[in-house]
Amino acid sequence: MKIVVNSVKCQGSGECLKVCPHGALKRVNGKAVVDHTKCDLDGLCIPACPHDAIGFCESDE
Repeated sequence: MKIVVNSVKCQGSGECLKVCPHGALKRVNGKAVVDHTKCDLDGLCIPACPHDAIGFCESDE
């Protein structure tokens, strides 16, 4: 399982970056991107996103 950002829905508000205590999210070309090496799957970023662009994905690909 991993956390993913839907790049179509992401508006680059940065709210997810503010709540991640691990620094696992960064902005690339105006969109949030997850660094899976830092992410601990706590999911704090999911409700923080005002555009519902972040969620869990069952696939590890």
